[in-house]
Amino acid sequence: MAGRCADVALAVRSSVPPDAVDAVPTTPRPMCGRCRRPTSVCYCVALPRLETRTRVVILQHPRERDMPIGTARMASLCLPEAELHVGVRWGDSAPLARALGDPARPPVLLYPGPGARDILRDPPPGPVTLVVVDGTWSQAKTVVRDNPVLQALPRYAFATPEPSHYRIRREPRVEYVSTIEALMHVLGVLEGEPARFRSLLDPLRTMVDAQLACQARSPRRRQRQPHPLRPSGPPRRGVPGVITDRFADLVCVVGEANAWPYRAGVETPAEELVHWVAHRVATGQTFDVIAVPERPLSPSTTFHSELTEDELRRGAPRTELFAQFAAFCRPTDLLCTWGHYSHNLATASGGTLPAGQLDLRAGAHRMVHRKLGSLEAYAATIAPPPPPLTAGRAGRRLALLVQIVRAWHARGDAPH
Repeated sequence: MAGRCADVALAVRSSVPPDAVDAVPTTPRPMCGRCRRPTSVCYCVALPRLETRTRVVILQHPRERDMPIGTARMASLCLPEAELHVGVRWGDSAPLARALGDPARPPVLLYPGPGARDILRDPPPGPVTLVVVDGTWSQAKTVVRDNPVLQALPRYAFATPEPSHYRIRREPRVEYVSTIEALMHVLGVLEGEPARFRSLLDPLRTMVDAQLACQARSPRRRQRQPHPLRPSGPPRRGVPGVITDRFADLVCVVGEANAWPYRAGVETPAEELVHWVAHRVATGQTFDVIAVPERPLSPSTTFHSELTEDELRRGAPRTELFAQFAAFCRPTDLLCTWGHYSHNLATASGGTLPAGQLDLRAGAHRMVHRKLGSLEAYAATIAPPPPPLTAGRAGRRLALLVQIVRAWHARGDAPH
């Protein structure tokens, strides 16, 4: 689970003997009674009010009820017609029976699995009662498995047409999204107004931004206890040596793709590079070229890349992009990436890149020795986000890579 803001009471408790805890005075943080979050990270100002013909019934696993970064309650606050119920077994639930018994709005279950129909491509006709199970995927699987009343419902699912905005919580698969994001996609189709229901992302973004800012101000670090039978390991590694040794060669790069959402059993066009940006950290030179898509344009590409269709259609041929980048590069350049996606995307699209590559994500993992989350989440632990270096999402992510490299270089503690 994602980290949460440090609680003053917990900090005080950790510094006193266990038998003295009850005597320690603590001052609870002010809480918002509506969203049940500390007032310092309240997201209520961003909550929309969205009337629906669809009756939304959210069945929340009890372990999710008190999660401060959950989105089921957030969704229920946005949707006045929604019902939020907490529990595991629903066979004898009168409220659920009433909801499922509405003849004007027959029930359907939003849950993937054998026989599930794609609700975005083949939605049910007329108003429905949409039943959504909220919890981790393991919890949701248990709830559906143990409730014949849910198994009997017509089942629908979908492959998300865009990446999740839930940057503070890792999903087990890339196509999984939070409850409020799922409702944004599905209600947009059921109600016939996709643009209106995108406002469900407003409180999610507000919560995520506040959480990341909180983590940046006071990151929590777990203290590992030494294993009694295992010798202490080596100290954590410092900044990769090449950051200081080859600073003049460091070039941060980011690529964006025209990529179709994955759908099981359906053949989709291969990903292709449509935006390639780079920045030579030592000199400040920036490379920014958009390549015109050669394959059908995915409906999610403009959202994902934050470029308009007109900008993509007016791009240069991809061969020209690679020719310009070859002129920008030097033989000794070391490309800095976050993971291997951008590098692999460029080479799979026909590009020839300098041989040297530095995976900043792997370097950061070795330094902090814990899960990192997204590029945005890790960069937020260093400093507030800098201005984008180019247009689109690639420009924002490029600026974060450059920020990380400069921060590491400033530390100057690379082992030699």
